[in-house]
Amino acid sequence: MKPHLDTIEIESAENPTAAIIWMHGLGADANDFVSMVDELNLKNCPAIRFIFPNAPQIPVTLNGGYVMRAWYDIAAAGTDILLREDENGLRQSQQDIAALIARENARGIPCEKIILAGFSQGCAMSLQTGLRHPQKLAGIMGLSGYVPLAQKLAEERHPANQATSIFLVHGTADPVIPFQRAEQSRDLLRGLNYSVEWHDYWMQHSLCAQEILDIGKWLEKVLA
Repeated sequence: MKPHLDTIEIESAENPTAAIIWMHGLGADANDFVSMVDELNLKNCPAIRFIFPNAPQIPVTLNGGYVMRAWYDIAAAGTDILLREDENGLRQSQQDIAALIARENARGIPCEKIILAGFSQGCAMSLQTGLRHPQKLAGIMGLSGYVPLAQKLAEERHPANQATSIFLVHGTADPVIPFQRAEQSRDLLRGLNYSVEWHDYWMQHSLCAQEILDIGKWLEKVLA
């Protein structure tokens, strides 16, 4: 499976033995989290290849059909974000991200040393892809997002990642993806017996300093 997403790659040291595929949010691009690599305290981790893919350019209904980078279309905002979910778009991006995983396998990094991560729409894609992936991953990290196609997860999830560590965070004042929606996603996963490390912070649809510290600790735990 050859990936067609263009990416930015950063290696923390030569000959990486682990990889983190990190998806940006709606309207952002692959550069969005590049600067964060230097802020993470990963001195006790193996050499990591950070892969930041660009989402395709598509018209987004919520924004009047304006063409922007998005992993899938969104028809509504706030508490209605799950109305008319773009299932086709979600599944196409899932395939695209799976192709990036396969490329890392071909470059010598096994699935159990690969983390899927993402913010907002990218969080949705890390969960959409990771929970269905047929080989065990090192971890799934979701920042300020939610579980998409939630009603289909129980049927579609793959047992390979039943015990995979999941890291979820959300802002209690998030006006884009309501905090309650994130709590529902957390509770859904825990109800399906996933191991979820959960953090919430007083912030909006963004990141904060404590969150970055907690991300670094979790990455060290699952990769070291």
